[in-house]
Amino acid sequence: MRTITINTMALQHNLARVRHYAPGRKVLAMLKADAYGHGLLTVAQALKEAEGFGVADLSEALQLRAAGFKHVIVVMRGFYDARELPVFAEYDLSAVVHTEAQIVLLQHTPIAKPISVWLKVDTGMHRLGFAVDKIASAFARLTACASLQQPLCLMTHFADANESNPLTTARQWMQFEQSVRTLPKEAVIEQSLANSAGIISYPEIDADWVRPGIMLYGASPFNDYPASDYDLQAVMTLKARLVSIQEVPCGAAIGYGGTFICPKAMRLGIIAYGYGDGYPCLAPTGTPVLVNGQLTRIIGRISMDLIHIDLSDFPEVALDAEVTLWGEGLPIERIAAAVGTLSYELFCHVQRHRLIKKSE
Repeated sequence: MRTITINTMALQHNLARVRHYAPGRKVLAMLKADAYGHGLLTVAQALKEAEGFGVADLSEALQLRAAGFKHVIVVMRGFYDARELPVFAEYDLSAVVHTEAQIVLLQHTPIAKPISVWLKVDTGMHRLGFAVDKIASAFARLTACASLQQPLCLMTHFADANESNPLTTARQWMQFEQSVRTLPKEAVIEQSLANSAGIISYPEIDADWVRPGIMLYGASPFNDYPASDYDLQAVMTLKARLVSIQEVPCGAAIGYGGTFICPKAMRLGIIAYGYGDGYPCLAPTGTPVLVNGQLTRIIGRISMDLIHIDLSDFPEVALDAEVTLWGEGLPIERIAAAVGTLSYELFCHVQRHRLIKKSE
């Protein structure tokens, strides 16, 4: 049996932690990529007290509307062409505008009612958005559009708020403030800057909206500090069962390529999970797992649907024992650090067709 348990109470707890760090701010809970692999509708229901939801594309937004959610919904990639604009209007969706082509579409595409826009400023990440010296022009053309619902929200995205050197974020914040000063003094706008790392590190940023992502799911946005430092609770727990136990001699080569050679006679367990189920195939020997709540390690290469673990110190562990790959009792950051990746990627790679249990 392989299970992914989603603890909805932990989601609500983590939302409360966002409000602790950002009192009085509106929360746009980020639900991109099937809510970071946790299940879009399950997470949205658990986070229904948030003021809004951020999604990657139109399909995710329409799923939320079809499920009855009336929240502000911001489509982070915006609209691609004129065919999508009437859909934004019909379903009362907000669009991030980050390119000249989108402004042209709004200027020349008739729609039944105005739509809400979040105008993105490129303050240094150089991914999406208008340069600071282009914002005044973009703002003027947008606010002149009959298709725009006012006020719009001015936003940016921090590139390095999760790093220990704050200089990049300070520069981005200054660039954002400069972009605001280029707008007419009478302009009425909302503002949004902080992602999870920004929410925790820069509580002094006084903006209307915060955009938490990874912290809602109980993982730390920082490389060097665990989620427990911020009282965040794990939401996803990934578990499997032992399907075989092997007694192998000293010198035995384990798994594909024989990359692990037993330094002594060893007791090994085989669990029914692998990279075909979303576990990282590059997880090295030593990557931690819990067996019956006790810490041990993976050895050898990860197979498509099987993993070796070291049971040498656990003679009492028997077949069908429960193994935790990450989650409650084993922070996902530890697995991400062992693999050399991010917890974001691990969450998103888990296969959603596996058995999922919702924990209240």
